[in-house]
Amino acid sequence: MLGEACEVFADGDWVESKDQSPEGIRLIQTGNVGEGVFKDRAEKARYISEATFKRLRCTEIFEGDCLISRLPDPAGRSCILPDTGERMITAVDCTIIRFNPKHLIPEFFNYYTQSRDYLKNIDSETTGTTRKRISRSKLGEVQIPVPPLPEQQRIVGILDEAFEGIATAKANAEKNLQNARAIFESHLQSVFSQRGEGWVEKKLSEVCAITSTLVDPRKKEFLDLIHVGAGNIESQTGVFVELKTAREERLISGKFLFDESMVLYSKIRPYLMKVARPDFDGLCSADMYPLAPLPNEITRDYLFHLLLSKRFTDFAIQGSARAGMPKVNREHLFEYKVWLPAVKKQKELAANLDDLHEETQRLATIYERKIAALEALKKSLLHHAFTGQL
Repeated sequence: MLGEACEVFADGDWVESKDQSPEGIRLIQTGNVGEGVFKDRAEKARYISEATFKRLRCTEIFEGDCLISRLPDPAGRSCILPDTGERMITAVDCTIIRFNPKHLIPEFFNYYTQSRDYLKNIDSETTGTTRKRISRSKLGEVQIPVPPLPEQQRIVGILDEAFEGIATAKANAEKNLQNARAIFESHLQSVFSQRGEGWVEKKLSEVCAITSTLVDPRKKEFLDLIHVGAGNIESQTGVFVELKTAREERLISGKFLFDESMVLYSKIRPYLMKVARPDFDGLCSADMYPLAPLPNEITRDYLFHLLLSKRFTDFAIQGSARAGMPKVNREHLFEYKVWLPAVKKQKELAANLDDLHEETQRLATIYERKIAALEALKKSLLHHAFTGQL
């Protein structure tokens, strides 16, 4: 059992907010414990004074100690403390582990805590309704494999090399994903910063309108219409997800009717950039604007891309400040000014943006699948390592 393999197996310290200081001895918290890695988060570091350290009789922790978070996500994750150049203690929801070096290598255990079997065992012992956690006593009873030290060292060496290669490949895939998206974003911004010959500046109120009225989704004629809320639109892509009918969602409050000539824009949290072009008629949440492009003023596709541009998003964010949830009101939305080319040019620009966006999404899918495959490879290696197959 885990508790039997340790020279030190203890809870961290209970440190209240009033006990914290701007400097002194650093308080390491569950947020610093990643899945096998220490998350420095130096910008969010908290401290206690030397006097508080003595008064609370805190337990000092050191480089090489292992910390386990008893809180999600996931509970049981661990890290090995690096040399931060500071004196350190840890919070009460972390368990401090110091292994007997004759029995267990910390790096071996740290890898084991990332395996499916370990995490499954931990999850089965977590309790609580509002905030699940595993108790220190239950944590101490978790069974762990303890092969001879030479075997532990062999496994750690193999996993170190493999994980380093996976980390490099994953970083490259993530960089390529960012670059693909950045290329599209750059082109999108360039389109909406142009002021070509014959372009005219207009407010949104002059080129589109909200013509829909609220309807009762419980009425027979609306029950089987698809309902779209902000949660049904992916940020920045306009892709619909998990759509259901008014009947399936058992809607009772008023909703806006929309059709496939409109652009749907979520006025909640404008920084999420939730904009969509439906190819069906339906109902949308009252927290969305169904925008109808005015004929010979702006095309639907051009309006769609306009609402995804950084300049517009910055404008929307500026007008969404409120005590509760950020929300763009209709008056502010329609005050936005944009330089518009002739409709023919709008169609050309929007078509180019659609083509580039489609290619960007294709590349993004490739890189996202590669990242997922690398994560799956890590899990597979860990499973083989701790079932004697490595």
